[in-house]
Amino acid sequence: MDYQKLSKEVSYALRHAPHEYELELDDQGWVSMAQLLQALQEVPLWSQVTEEDLHEMISRSDKKRHEIHNGKIRALYGHSVPQKIRKEVKTPPDILYHGTATRFIDAIMKNGLLPKGRQYVHLSEEMATAKQVGKRRDEHPVILKIDAKLAWSEGVEFYHGNEMVWLADRVDRRYISMINDDESRTVS
Repeated sequence: MDYQKLSKEVSYALRHAPHEYELELDDQGWVSMAQLLQALQEVPLWSQVTEEDLHEMISRSDKKRHEIHNGKIRALYGHSVPQKIRKEVKTPPDILYHGTATRFIDAIMKNGLLPKGRQYVHLSEEMATAKQVGKRRDEHPVILKIDAKLAWSEGVEFYHGNEMVWLADRVDRRYISMINDDESRTVS
């Protein structure tokens, strides 16, 4: 079983196209394991997938994209479905990070961080994770430092996606500074 490929298929189904799999997500993104398994097993590649395979897929993942609880499964973050997946508001760490491509900096400087095609802005507690994310779109990404403590104190809501990912509806530019060569300067 190719668990990485299975993870991508499950992510696509739960994050972006539940309608293609005839899945009915609740308002927190949960769907019954039985419903997901039935949908997956209709695809020849996944005709033999089991609940144990889904548990193994999650345990092998270093990014913890999914969780299982009480016979249900959901993607923890990254949703682009029109139905907003509600998350519980949590107090964030003082500082969060976001890795991005250089070509997006002007827009971020003007508008702040916006979710674009996703439901939330994705942030990280660790600079290394933000850099890894940014490298998906740029060999030399820009790392943004978010003053989450100040943003939180001024009413910005944050949501805990998982142990590596924090989410926000948007982050105004006044809470953002760029990190270049271990030096930080304010985006203005």
